[in-house]
This record gives sequence, C-alpha cells and structure tokens, in this order.
Amino acid sequence: MKLTFLGAAGTVTGSKYLLEHEDQRWLIDCGLFQGQKSLRLKNWQALPFDPSTLTAVILTHAHVDHSGYIPKLVKSGFEGPVYCSTGTADLCKILLPDSGHIQEEDAARANRYGYSKHHPALPLYTEADARESLSVFRPVPFGDVVTEGPLSFTFHHAGHILGAAFVRIVAESGTSVLFSGDIGRPNDPVMRAPANIQPADYVVVESTYGDRCHEQSDAQQILGDLITQTVGRGGTVVIPAFAVGRAQLILYYLYKLREAGGIAKHLPIYLDSPMAINASELLHRHASDHRLSREMSSAVCGVARYTRSVEESKAIHEQGHQQVPKIIISASGMATGGRVLHHLKQTLGDARNTIIMAGYQAGGTRGDRLLKGESTLKIHGEVFAVKAQVAALRNLSAHADYVEILEWLEGISTSPRKAFVVHGEPNAAQHLQEQIGNVLNWPCEVADYRVSVDL
Repeated sequence: MKLTFLGAAGTVTGSKYLLEHEDQRWLIDCGLFQGQKSLRLKNWQALPFDPSTLTAVILTHAHVDHSGYIPKLVKSGFEGPVYCSTGTADLCKILLPDSGHIQEEDAARANRYGYSKHHPALPLYTEADARESLSVFRPVPFGDVVTEGPLSFTFHHAGHILGAAFVRIVAESGTSVLFSGDIGRPNDPVMRAPANIQPADYVVVESTYGDRCHEQSDAQQILGDLITQTVGRGGTVVIPAFAVGRAQLILYYLYKLREAGGIAKHLPIYLDSPMAINASELLHRHASDHRLSREMSSAVCGVARYTRSVEESKAIHEQGHQQVPKIIISASGMATGGRVLHHLKQTLGDARNTIIMAGYQAGGTRGDRLLKGESTLKIHGEVFAVKAQVAALRNLSAHADYVEILEWLEGISTSPRKAFVVHGEPNAAQHLQEQIGNVLNWPCEVADYRVSVDL
C-alpha cells in the first residue's frame, strides 16, 4: 500500500489522504483548505491524480475541511461512490450546498465591489454543483464491512459531531490502516464518547489540540457571566459558531442557563444560520450518535428563535431592535463567511457588545485576528473598528486534547508499526509526535504535504 498526504499536513484544514493498493485508489476525506490565503489557494491547484481514476472516497465526517472539496472532485470527473455514515450523509446535504452558495455569494460580492484580483471572480463550485455531487453518496451503517476489491473498511463512532467516524481499512494481505478523522472528547455533554477499536498496523491521527490541554473551567458559568455583563450594559452578544456541532453545544448551555436562572427567560436568543437550524433538527434523527434524550433534544433546539430567511436575519438589527439586548448565534465559526459577518458589521463598533469566539480559530482568519486583539477588521472590503469586547470560550472544543488523544490511542491494545500525525499546526503536530513516542513508545512521524509513504 502507498499513502500520500494531500492535505491537513502542516495545517488543520484540507484533509485528503490517497491510499493506493493494487488497482484501488481510495481518497480518505476530501476537504477544503481554509484560513490564510496561501492555504485557500491550494483549493484551486490541480490534484496530482485524475479524479476519474479514483475507486472511492471515504469520509470520516461532514465538516467542510473534510468534505468540502467533493463537489469540485465530482465536477472534475469523479463518479463515486462517496462512502460515509448516515449522519455524515445527512449533514453533507446541508453543508455542501451551503458551501457552494457562500462561494457564489463571495464571488458575486468581489465582482460587485472590485476587491478581487480576478476578473471576474469565480466560485470554486456552485450550489448546483454541490447538490449534484450528493447523488454519489453511499451511506454505510457503523460496524458494517464494505469491500472494494482487495480492500475493506468499517466505520466506528468517533464522537465529535453527528456521524463522525474512525475508518479502519484492511487489505486482503492483512495490513490495516486506521484514520482517526477528528477525535471527539470522552466527556462531551452532548456527543457520545469515542469508541474503542481494534488494533491497526498504521494509525493516522489528528493533532488539532496536539500541544494543548483544554481548560477545566466551567464553560456554562463563563458563558452566563459574559451574557450577564453584556446585557447589564445594554449590549448584544454575537457568537460565531460552527453550524454543525458547536452551535448545538451552545444551545445546550443556553438551555441549561435559562433553566437554572442564569439568564433571563425573556432574553431573545436567535439561531441565525439555516445550516445550523437544519443540523440541530438532525439530533432527533440520529439519536444513537449523542447522549440527549428525545425530550432534551427538543428542549435544547427550542431555546432559540430560528431565522431562516435573509429578511428575518436583517430584522434582528432593524430600527427598534438595535439596542435591545439579545444573543445571536450565527455561522461561520471562524468568521470566514456567512451571515455572522453581517452581525459583526453591526456590532463591532459598539463597546457595549460582546463577541464570543467559541472554538478553534485557524491562523489568519477573522476570528484569529479578533482574539489577537487587532483594532480593525476587514469585512466585505470595508474596514471596521473593533470596540466591542472580544472573549473566548476555550474549552468547548469537540476535538480531544493531547491527553485525551493519548488515552484513546492507549485503548488500541497492540502497538502499530507506525503512527502518522496530521491535521494540526506545526507546533501541535510536533508535540503530539513527541508525546506518542515518549508515552506510548510508538514509532511516529509528522506527515508532510504531498509526501508518499509505503505501508
């Protein structure tokens, strides 16, 4: 077998791993690069293989840094199948068209205001491209064995978000490879704990938090205090939140705060993201992926007012509503696009307001720049002064930290021949590599972009 790292090597985005064996060419994950411009430009580079020659794509989960390149792959000649869990398939029906829509909007806006070097600016793919790509998806239940020629694979629950999976691939020769995708946290209040799985000869493990331990502070209490302070000065709270996973966790904490009297029952809460709304409603359909009862799922999803249309979104800030304290949850989580940008434009310049960053912020994103204390932020070609309070909830991550990753790896009963560290910034990946070597005594290396290894 040969494994080539085509993304998430030296960075946390763009996950793509090409596994070749005999006449099989499998792509494990097919994500978009996000963050700094130098990374985003990689989305436009040709892949080092003809997409029409791929046997299959296997998705670990639906986040666009793992799935968001699929419409472009299909547009370039790939004809499927895309194997994934049923939860991942349902989420991709939401995420991929939304991704295409946002790219079309961004291109149109760039053309309208002339801030792109390309004339005309074009989207990587359209919403129609994304919807067309959904026809090649083939959902697979957890635990079922799928065989394509000399290779077979199974999905195992990874926690993290609905449908997230570890993928264990086995060749007829017996050689096996385990791809972690994104590893969930063992004590997440909403998602189930990651599964313990069988040993593998090779392990490809993520390192998003490979050099950090999550804070042990009470996220619910911190969130409640920030809201109380903001409301006390007549301000609005804006929470950029990933539509899948993070938005639902925020809703859970807001529900708990409201029930405990930590925030007023009359305080308006808006979930202003059609994608997040649809993802929240999937909690009912995929109950085996999370810890909430059906009754609790309904209560958590019901804590916010859903604003699906553009008109409803704009009305949040219309005359008469501007100075009313409220909470707005909107995507995207790193403030790279989507409706949250319009809410930031309305609220950044007022010191009464608070912007709460509720997750990992890739280097160079607007969220990253806000947390670094930059005094201005450029949105849609216009520069806005940052006068609002900026705060971070640092222990909401759906990713395991390096201690939790090591504990999960320790559950693999037999040491692999080698582990490869991916999906992390250089310092995080290097630290996790050292920990795996020192604590587990496994041979381990950090994957390099576009480098191939023989297994």
